[in-house]
Amino acid sequence: MSTPTGPRIVTRCMSRCSGQQLFTEDKLPTSLGKEAVAGKRERTKPLRRQRKVKLEMAYESLDRGGDVDDDDSTPKKPKWEPPNWRLQLENIREMRKSKDAPVDHMGAEQCYDQNAPPEVMRYQVLLSLMLSSQTKDQVTAAAMRRLRDRGLTLDSILEMDDSTLGELIYPVGFWRSKVKYIKQTSKILKQQYGGDIPATVAELVALPGVGPKMAHLAMAIAWGEVSGIAVDTHVHRIANRLKWIKKESKYPEETRAALEDWLPRQLWKEINWLLVGFGQQTCLPVNPRCGDCLNRGLCPAAQRP
Repeated sequence: MSTPTGPRIVTRCMSRCSGQQLFTEDKLPTSLGKEAVAGKRERTKPLRRQRKVKLEMAYESLDRGGDVDDDDSTPKKPKWEPPNWRLQLENIREMRKSKDAPVDHMGAEQCYDQNAPPEVMRYQVLLSLMLSSQTKDQVTAAAMRRLRDRGLTLDSILEMDDSTLGELIYPVGFWRSKVKYIKQTSKILKQQYGGDIPATVAELVALPGVGPKMAHLAMAIAWGEVSGIAVDTHVHRIANRLKWIKKESKYPEETRAALEDWLPRQLWKEINWLLVGFGQQTCLPVNPRCGDCLNRGLCPAAQRP
């Protein structure tokens, strides 16, 4: 029997699925009845705060593990990636191999009691991340030591008065606000999560005082799951300097989305640790030490007059 040599036509059935179906039913307004849920989605007006909606959708997709299309019959457009990024990354790895930056000894991975019960350990991880915002690692680590010396558990924080908690975490940045956020979050964890922390990014960022960077780090450190790239001020700054994003970004969340669009997923956890330490020691916010950097001939920012 002869084998047909003509062009092969491949057809695919496209599902009629709107982006709104990414939301679970409990996120729809309670005033909507079953008829509205089932048959009138196409008439729903777009939400005004589109940026927040997009982020929530992204979080839910990550929490579900993401959907991967394994149909090789559809040609995939090559993703954009910055030139020389692999060489730049290897150079940063070389500069970070000594592991002597503040994040290596006083970051969130070093601040919790590794002998504590799992739920206590996870709570301590989340607390250290909440304290770390706008605060140097040295100050965060010292505050965590003082809290742990008092027996740091969710119940001990709930029993502690605000003034004592403030004295223990001072002088972390915005310590007064953090006292309020820690107490509010601890009550929610006690009432809604049985004293543990949530296991999804969407639930973590809904807690008072918890942002996307903290949520992704909490998922990686406390739950051992890489949910996304944790972008802090160092990662945000360096990604823009190296032109690892197509267009200059103003906010860390924009940088996160841009990096996740092309950076291989197996590098998502490592990239935060690498760039934070690199930013603490070499690629400083002011007066970066370009003369000591192995990427000085590859970095667009270093080439500027």
